[in-house]
Amino acid sequence: MSHEIEQATVECGVCSARVVELRRGRCWGCYTRWGESRPVGLGAACAICDERRRGELRLLELHGRSHPFCHSCAGRIARLESVPATMAAIRQLLSRERRDTDRRDGANDGRIFPRERRVGERRGPQRSASGEGTDPHIVLPDFEDIVIEIEDSQIEVVEQTAVRPAPQR
Repeated sequence: MSHEIEQATVECGVCSARVVELRRGRCWGCYTRWGESRPVGLGAACAICDERRRGELRLLELHGRSHPFCHSCAGRIARLESVPATMAAIRQLLSRERRDTDRRDGANDGRIFPRERRVGERRGPQRSASGEGTDPHIVLPDFEDIVIEIEDSQIEVVEQTAVRPAPQR
């Protein structure tokens, strides 16, 4: 004799599936599709590794806020059992920088022409663990005092046009 425990189910606001848990009013499948379809802004960079290629970036919601992450960092965060509460702690946990310490531990360099092979940075300037900006030379203006006023005479009505279908070959 089997005893089944009925769990309370709620309806997905998109696909009307009956599920146990909703995220932003959606089942997990609809939420995932919605999250992956959200575009990242111009100039966005991965919050962990500073990757800037927009094709590699996606928005991921952590602790109630959306942050841009590259495909690699988002996948690594998804595999974490518990996500740290701060971005600095997440950066520290996912740090892949092997140049921070010398891994040779005093061993002699056996190469014929010893030189440093790792010159230059693969990616943009790294963010500090405290969460400061990437480039200390960039100063952002104070946007709180900016007011843009638009008059009715400045608004231009644009007609929507239809695109002709491509000719059949």
